[in-house]
Amino acid sequence: MPSLPNQEQKGVANGIEEEPIALDENVLQKHAAFFDMNKDGIIYPWETFQGLRDIGCGILLSVGGAIFINLGLSQSTRPGKFLSPLFPIEIKNIQLGKHGSDTGVYDTQGRFVPSKFEEIFTKHAHTHPNTLTYEELKEMIKVNREPKDFKGRIGSLVEWELLYKLGKDKSGLLQKETIRAVYDGSLFELLKKEHSRDKTK
Repeated sequence: MPSLPNQEQKGVANGIEEEPIALDENVLQKHAAFFDMNKDGIIYPWETFQGLRDIGCGILLSVGGAIFINLGLSQSTRPGKFLSPLFPIEIKNIQLGKHGSDTGVYDTQGRFVPSKFEEIFTKHAHTHPNTLTYEELKEMIKVNREPKDFKGRIGSLVEWELLYKLGKDKSGLLQKETIRAVYDGSLFELLKKEHSRDKTK
């Protein structure tokens, strides 16, 4: 996994310009928008599938991920509407799908919370200050579990396991810049470029 620019700076890595995360911006929408293939504000399961394939997930993982994500988020992001058999996700309401047992880096409005992001490392990065080992990642997931929050626990586990699988470096470490980039969605574009380049080799 190529290194990403330091989170305190604005830079360019692998052709992707990194912007500071605006504290008043709903970055959760930006995170989700990567999967909106036709940019209509709605994510259908086939778009989730394609997005997962684009970032390097296998076919079975992409199918399972699309089912899990759209079934889990569709109704919560469509308040007051009947259940749709197409299980669409409305990006404008994506913060309503925020699950429990998470890090708190996204607040209830989908905004980035820097202090919560830093807590990931001050509390769990025991080996290196700006990385997480797999064991440290599992510790963080366990600490964030909320009582009787089955849905949130599953959601958190799936998300972090997927991030570790796709984003770990050659030493098996999850870098701070990589984790930061997943919160604003910029990591997805980087992974897409890397996966596309790999396929052409």
